[in-house]
Amino acid sequence: MDRVKEDSYGSPFERIFVSLLAVSTGLVLLYLAIKGPLVLGSIKYKTAEVISNQLVGQDVVNLFLLSPILIIGGIALFLKKPVSKYLLIATPLYLIYYVFGYTVGWEWSSPAYSGNSQAFTFHFLFVLIASVIILLHSLAEFPKNVVSRFKKRGLIVYSALFSLFSLIFAGMWVQEIREVIATGTTRAYDIAPTAFWLVRVFDIGFCVPLGLLSVYLLWARPDRAYPIICLFYGFFFTQIVAVNAMGWMMFLKHDPTFLMRDLIVFSVLALIIFFGFFYVRKNYKVG
Repeated sequence: MDRVKEDSYGSPFERIFVSLLAVSTGLVLLYLAIKGPLVLGSIKYKTAEVISNQLVGQDVVNLFLLSPILIIGGIALFLKKPVSKYLLIATPLYLIYYVFGYTVGWEWSSPAYSGNSQAFTFHFLFVLIASVIILLHSLAEFPKNVVSRFKKRGLIVYSALFSLFSLIFAGMWVQEIREVIATGTTRAYDIAPTAFWLVRVFDIGFCVPLGLLSVYLLWARPDRAYPIICLFYGFFFTQIVAVNAMGWMMFLKHDPTFLMRDLIVFSVLALIIFFGFFYVRKNYKVG
């Protein structure tokens, strides 16, 4: 039994390497957040000035949520604490989305904007590579002897609410895409078309399907899918916090592209995801 417990953290080299990598990634996120528009404003992103309201919200989340999770999770892994896997599994998918948004999501071909974020390309690449390694290691850490204890009635209610608001969210983005197809533009499209397409395609093609897949797995393969469920819900938890932080920052800054409709939907989704995060964890028992 002790041997199995020891192996769950990987070899000593793997454990030490990934723990140091997680702490380093947290420090890099901390550095990028401080250098960004939230604090120093040294990093200028090639996009419309009004988008900086959303960037400030993202920096707040990176500074006060993602960086601490990575640093504490890395230290916990180094010390062989079981909580490490639950902390680190919450970060990789969020970081992958973040890096793609902050590298390919800017208006690089537009002469109307200027920026210097390309100077930080290797910082973003480090975060991306680290996220893949943390993802693979964290999945391998999870125990295999897991039993689900979901009650059918509660799971029906949760599944219905989560699926409904995920589809409402997707519907908002589909409506805007249809508007672009029909008229050539929509809200905020003219000032940041690259960001528009990256967010809509990533959300509709990746985030929403993951959400619906997580619901399916809770019904079809609840025991075997435990590590994947934890991965998905870690992503939903961190991503919805970031989305709401951006929305509230847009509201407080009187951003002209802000819509109260979006913030309401995202706030309801956040409540459902927060409840789901603990509901799902509570209904699993490690044998």
